[in-house]
Amino acid sequence: MKILSAAQIKSVDAYTIEHEHISSIDLMERASRAIVNKICSKWNTKTIVKIFAGPGNNGGDALAVARMLGELSFKVYVYLFNTGEQLSPDCMKNKQRLLDYQTESHNYGPNGVEFVEVTNSFTPPKLEEGDLVIDGLFGTGLSRPLNGGFASVVKYINAAPATVVAIDVPSGLMCEDNTYNVMNHVIQADFTFTFQNPKLAFFFPENEQYVGQWEVLDIGLKDPETELTQTPYFFTEGADMASLLKTRSKFAHKGSVGNALLIAGKKGMAGAAILSSKACLRGGVGKLTVHTPEANVPVLQISVPEAVVEADTDPNCFSQSFDTHQYDAMAIGPGIGTESYTVQAFIEQVTMSKCPMVIDADALNILGSHRGWINQLPRKSVLTPHKKELFGLISTTRNSYEELERTRELCARQQIYIVIKGAYSAVVTPEGAVYFNSTGNPGMATAGSGDVLTGIILALLAQGYGSEPSARLGVYLHGLAGDLAAAELGYEGLISSDIIEKLPYAFKTLKGTK
Repeated sequence: MKILSAAQIKSVDAYTIEHEHISSIDLMERASRAIVNKICSKWNTKTIVKIFAGPGNNGGDALAVARMLGELSFKVYVYLFNTGEQLSPDCMKNKQRLLDYQTESHNYGPNGVEFVEVTNSFTPPKLEEGDLVIDGLFGTGLSRPLNGGFASVVKYINAAPATVVAIDVPSGLMCEDNTYNVMNHVIQADFTFTFQNPKLAFFFPENEQYVGQWEVLDIGLKDPETELTQTPYFFTEGADMASLLKTRSKFAHKGSVGNALLIAGKKGMAGAAILSSKACLRGGVGKLTVHTPEANVPVLQISVPEAVVEADTDPNCFSQSFDTHQYDAMAIGPGIGTESYTVQAFIEQVTMSKCPMVIDADALNILGSHRGWINQLPRKSVLTPHKKELFGLISTTRNSYEELERTRELCARQQIYIVIKGAYSAVVTPEGAVYFNSTGNPGMATAGSGDVLTGIILALLAQGYGSEPSARLGVYLHGLAGDLAAAELGYEGLISSDIIEKLPYAFKTLKGTK
């Protein structure tokens, strides 16, 4: 699914109107009906609805929603802010339709629509717990922060205990970059029902308090598939990932489905090596060798009997590089520490190894302390940092948008792949594309989850999936396994081993979507 900019969304609207031979007001009616259907799936007519409509097309949507809810016997109060006496044409049409509806229905009974047009002063209604507030003040066309009276209305809504639904985007939120926005002038929605495509700002953690739970509503917009809608941003869905899965040959054997190397664990950190190893094996690799200090050998051989364990010359840490020509892929970093011997062995290892590789955890911390070394990474390497590890590579940023842009620049410059781990984990490619992941849940915020992801991506690399498919498919399967585990166990009790146990079912589930 494409993630389009505000300008591109406007182009898609225009294209749909032209090529589907539908008027803009009828397209607005279609969008409003989608909002109403979603509201009716969550709330009933006992809920009092209070709608705040702006002077533009977002306000037109809100007025149409008010009329439709009134027709369904909801009690609706709608406030149209027309302080400039300049409504958009479609907003004006929906205002008249609402007035006509009021005249025809006479508002008999306890339900109906009460309409107030605000042109000067405004006495705000009481917003109570249990009320449903619908935000239709401003949509994707906003290009500057809200101020004055609209900022005051936003603050009033945010201070209320009512549930807030935003139409398309929360009023005041820019679709992409909010670096220079005034964020306390942005609606804090509990739900955002957006049209056709998600907005880039939805994927940034600092915007969660404004967007709330969001959902994409299909309103039949037509993408011209031209330069008008070329975008580097995408939201990965199951069908995309199912198409990447390989079919295993009937004559497959352990030598034909990948020979992987994992360099992991120092003394006291055998758990990282165990988790990565188990995940790699569950990821379908034919053979796995784990290189780890002698201190970890006994526990690894007991915990992961399917893996070959190779002891480092140092009893406590990874200390010396070695030849890797026999391996199809390698991963390095989980729990290896940052001792001086390990630091030197790491850079020697990655520069001499020619196979595809995953770089994670302490290996990323080493790179963060020796930034010049990133120039020595093999092309198409896959790096899997969480936020703190990423800042070691790109420096601290003001917000997630700037973080993403710097990561794109780094990937292009070094021709590497970076997986930014977190909610909606993002796979960033050397071409500058960004694929946000749709699986995963808060229960996966647990120690060792990243080690599991490293093992999955290593398994896919060793099986010949290639760097980009391995990163994208690995992230998706990791999240899907976590979702299956959370469905059974909940968030709080979920641990990384649960993700590994559900990994075979994640493969099975994904294959079922083909």
